[in-house]
Amino acid sequence: MINFKKYTLKNGLTLLVHFDNATPIVALNVLYKVGSRNESPDKTGFAHLFEHLMFGGSVNIPSFDQPLEKAGGENNAFTNDDITNYYITLPKENLETAFWLESDRMLNLGFSKKSLEVQRQVVIEEFKQSYLNQPYGDVWLLLKPLAYKTHPYQWNTIGKEIKHIENARMSDVKAFYKKYYNPNNAILVVAGNVDAEEILILAEKWFGEIPAGKPLANKIEQEPEQNEARFLEVFRDVPADALYKVYHMAARGTREYYIADMLSDVLSNGNSSRLYRRLIKEQGVFSELDAHITGDFDPGLFVFSGKPAEGISLESAEEKLLEEIERIKTEILSEEELQKIKNKLEASHIFSETSTLNNAIHLAIAESLGNVDLVNQEKAIYADIQTIELQQIAQTLFRLENSSTLYYRSNTKNHDAQ
Repeated sequence: MINFKKYTLKNGLTLLVHFDNATPIVALNVLYKVGSRNESPDKTGFAHLFEHLMFGGSVNIPSFDQPLEKAGGENNAFTNDDITNYYITLPKENLETAFWLESDRMLNLGFSKKSLEVQRQVVIEEFKQSYLNQPYGDVWLLLKPLAYKTHPYQWNTIGKEIKHIENARMSDVKAFYKKYYNPNNAILVVAGNVDAEEILILAEKWFGEIPAGKPLANKIEQEPEQNEARFLEVFRDVPADALYKVYHMAARGTREYYIADMLSDVLSNGNSSRLYRRLIKEQGVFSELDAHITGDFDPGLFVFSGKPAEGISLESAEEKLLEEIERIKTEILSEEELQKIKNKLEASHIFSETSTLNNAIHLAIAESLGNVDLVNQEKAIYADIQTIELQQIAQTLFRLENSSTLYYRSNTKNHDAQ
């Protein structure tokens, strides 16, 4: 159970306080409800670029890291399709340093040509190294626009293409900051051995005078139901062929989402999972094979990815994978198999809750989904899932017309292999 108290400041900032006296380290987490899905199709990669810019210093604090290091703290951030999240961990006695740093860059981020150019080059280099020059790095640059035709999930967090970052102007960057980096679009979480009322006083002191931004409609055009199978084949200089197959699934926070998540574990969580046992260990069709969900706030994707074993063609590997997918649609799981997965999920939840920072992040994400109580409801949701529901979700998701398939062929392999 993750305990918390919730407050809302006059400027719209949501404050969550989690008490945990197990560690002298306190976590301060600030989540902004902006991700790559909030970008314009012609200006992608801005949420991720801004994550970098936020560490460039504010008007009053030229170096973000220096005072934090003096206070014994550490910090980092991440951006995804739906949110941008910043976090600091430091000793309790220095907690106010974190309030000072985060509030100042929310109000007075320092914009300079030098900072923009430095971070622009960092992001461009990351794009090249991780997506263009890395083996299999461009997979999601191919899969996302194959699966999505309307929703902004069709581009990666890094952006559609490098030129969007290359062409980013200072006016674009400032407009993005003004629109999204406001207290009424943020969630502040403080977790540790702290008193909720004292934290509220600190929040009012450091964040309370920051003006609210304009209300955001955040209306995002949703992806229509897919009604035809999609296929793409590419050739790349990679050591082995790879198969990717995705299916549209329910949004995070829905019961259907949790059932699909559990289904991915049935198929691919550990050496006793169905795909590993049958297609890797017993039949030797794949050298590696995985099933997972993307975890998006809006309807996301159920993903299969794998590399066929030596001498196995992509066509043959896909055929065997589809046989296992059909099997999960027609066979009721045993209660023993289901309980094994539930036990793993419960153990994972319990282990995750031992981290104060994890608890802070989970609270922020649940609140951004519109239901902070999800942090304590999820275990019960998973425990309540029945075998028949897994079969029903499999039948709903794993339809030919709901699929997008990518054959990622190696230029160096003999593609006549059977």
